[in-house]
Amino acid sequence: MELGFHVPIFDIDGGPTAIAGELARVGQATEASGASWLSFMDHFFQIQPTGLPAESHMLEGYTTLGYLAAHTSTVDLGLLVTGVTYRHPGLLAKTVTTLDVLSGGRAVLGIGAAWFEREHHGLGVPFPPLKERFERLEEALQISARMWDPENNGPYEGKYYQLAETLCSPQPLHRPRVLIGGGGEKKTLRLVAQYGDACNLFASSPADIEHKLDVLRRHCDDVGRDYDDIRVTIMANNPRPGPETVDEFVRAMADYAKLGVAQVMVTPTTGSPAAWIDGMTPAVSKLAELG
Repeated sequence: MELGFHVPIFDIDGGPTAIAGELARVGQATEASGASWLSFMDHFFQIQPTGLPAESHMLEGYTTLGYLAAHTSTVDLGLLVTGVTYRHPGLLAKTVTTLDVLSGGRAVLGIGAAWFEREHHGLGVPFPPLKERFERLEEALQISARMWDPENNGPYEGKYYQLAETLCSPQPLHRPRVLIGGGGEKKTLRLVAQYGDACNLFASSPADIEHKLDVLRRHCDDVGRDYDDIRVTIMANNPRPGPETVDEFVRAMADYAKLGVAQVMVTPTTGSPAAWIDGMTPAVSKLAELG
């Protein structure tokens, strides 16, 4: 099992002028630890689950990933997860392509149906009903696949999006892995089976994850997809681990590893995330022993 770091908080010790330097150190600490993933949220206001008010500091996700691309060399980079409502899918695919080219082939497209209604209304972004957001998500996944097919630059005609050309030059150095976030059994996991290279689930309990993966298997059977081609990842925050509980955290992850979970993401919630990541370094080798 691999370890990844997901950084949701930008209230950095030292204030806004310290954010850039601290994020550079986050990139260095992540790679020094041996972790395989570094991500941020795709939000514009801070979200309630962090325990912080909406007015807390928040950076735009893809700009932040571009900055980290210049301060890392090996770790995969993505957002957990891009809200489909925030960017036109053609422009999103071009953004992720740019990140991939400039990072040397390390971009991942993490994507989901979006949910934070307050920031949509606050910033004037349309917030369609849930059914429409999922329909838009499916079209965005189709458009990304078309944009990353160098043999097909033709038009795309969908219900919500119409592209006269799906030209994307240069192409990504490596076709970005598509990671679909969420555990909805009727829609989200079906989209994973049909379009995803990976899923990301909340590690609520091993029994819950086992159930979600059984549902995903059935969707794979329905669409003729090999379940083993999908990389299973989880977000561990129940309870949220930390440097002082590394051994307890690794023991808790053993049951998830038995289910075939390939990667677990953990979240520093301090004003000094680089030091927190340093403290989690022992977990990397211990998780690797789980298989």
